[in-house]
Amino acid sequence: MEGTSNLDAIDLAILEALQKNARLSNKELAAEVGLAQSSCLARVTRLRETGVLKSFHAEVDPRAVGIGLQAMIAVRLRQHSREMVEEFRHHALSLPQVLAVYHVAGANDFLVHVAVRDADHLRDLGMDSFTTRPEVAHLETSLIFEYVRSPGIPLYGPQGAVQRTAPSAEPVRRSRKRSRAAAR
Repeated sequence: MEGTSNLDAIDLAILEALQKNARLSNKELAAEVGLAQSSCLARVTRLRETGVLKSFHAEVDPRAVGIGLQAMIAVRLRQHSREMVEEFRHHALSLPQVLAVYHVAGANDFLVHVAVRDADHLRDLGMDSFTTRPEVAHLETSLIFEYVRSPGIPLYGPQGAVQRTAPSAEPVRRSRKRSRAAAR
């Protein structure tokens, strides 16, 4: 995967636009970042092939699919061996209720973000899927009252400055003449 030194301002603008709306057509994306459509498509293809763009996904309203409760489960392992860490991570990621797994430093070893139907479902998940694991020493569950996600990660340019425009800012546009010349 490329580092930020290989990403220029246009690459960062493409990433920012796609983080805000991954459903932009190539035509819309090209207009937003001031590129010819063919140049924009080539850049997006390169960003995907080099692993900078990992995936595109749809965000679903949890309540619409029967999720009434989300929680963070802090997990402390009995031992800190690579094998136990990998076994627990693999197990947690295999559970359909798990949204994210964070291997962390501190008093706990993992934070596991889960989405369940209700409190009974959360209790059963903890009892059946976590406390029964031989590598698990301790669980602590925190209910999530509100879950709001940022539309994307900060994009650092080669000099380390965040390359994010304010939501109300106008996108940088280039003239068509210059865009066509840049595409050649």
